[in-house]
Amino acid sequence: MYEAASLVPGLAPTRAQVAAESALLQRDKDGVEIDQGIFVSAVLASPRAGRHLCHAMLLPRAEALERLPELEKSDHVDLGAAGIFRKGKAAYVIEKNPRHLNAEDDTTIDAAEIAVDLAILDPRAAICVLRGDFVQGGKQQGRRVFGSGINLTRLYYGKIPFIWYLQRDLGIVNKIYRGLAHEEATPDDVVGQTLEKPWIAVVEGFAIGGHCQYLLVMDYVLAARDAYMSLPARKEGIIPGAANLRLPRLTGDRIARQAIMYERRLECDSLEGRLICDDVVGPSDIDAAIERVVERLTGSGVVSAAANRRAFRVAQEPLDLFREYFATYAREQAYCHFSPALIANLEQHWNAKSRKLD
Repeated sequence: MYEAASLVPGLAPTRAQVAAESALLQRDKDGVEIDQGIFVSAVLASPRAGRHLCHAMLLPRAEALERLPELEKSDHVDLGAAGIFRKGKAAYVIEKNPRHLNAEDDTTIDAAEIAVDLAILDPRAAICVLRGDFVQGGKQQGRRVFGSGINLTRLYYGKIPFIWYLQRDLGIVNKIYRGLAHEEATPDDVVGQTLEKPWIAVVEGFAIGGHCQYLLVMDYVLAARDAYMSLPARKEGIIPGAANLRLPRLTGDRIARQAIMYERRLECDSLEGRLICDDVVGPSDIDAAIERVVERLTGSGVVSAAANRRAFRVAQEPLDLFREYFATYAREQAYCHFSPALIANLEQHWNAKSRKLD
């Protein structure tokens, strides 16, 4: 992004311009990062350049390759805002932001992506599990929750840069869905291959916003009976990642529109919720259920898992469909991110003025 700004002055904001904006509240920014969205939209709209960008974003991060020997030796790696450990045949990725209901923001994104990379790279793990950590404070004190989506407080205070959305969806979420790409091979499902494994999500408490989006790329979703899912995009004033593309495949168009545009909450233990969740158990039975699902999905081997995942994607979401969707998303989300309506929504629905940064 910043090389483009240097190569063609005025095409996109410089690093210094974005840094200056980051010191301001979201409502006080000039929105120079909108040009980043317009630029990335044009890149993704080009088949050649867009595929190249999607490929680059699916490569394992250097930090993950550096920490892989540590995982192989000790069976766990602590990355601060995320952790990974191996148990039996599974690699467990734990998202950790305990004071903010495991919300995602600029302080968690790198750790989360490195942990996902490590889980996929781990040669001794046949399957991956995504779970939230125990949280601190409030009504959920001491409980595990899957996650509350984007950290709205940091968003209101202007600490989440626009590029965060693209790093998350073209990186972490797409790596779970498509796996890690090889340097020399396109990640296209037909002519190229990725290193990938089945993923299980464990929904405890709630899966709000971005954490609900994770469920749409999972191979299996296990939920506690008292948990729920929601996509409060209207209250936030943003586009909920690729939910507009993926949720209708699971729930149908009507329920998807109600969830995204009318704040419909989906209880995991409901007819609509079970269109997303594969199994719903009592909260005290979650740990045993995870082990049961892991054993069932790996008991006969996972040789065909990657092949079946690719076959589903060819039919449902080939790489060019993904690329074209995010060409639109990059532009529209940039305008949403700097819209006065976003600030009004946060102040009305989140009581943002009364909340403090750590």
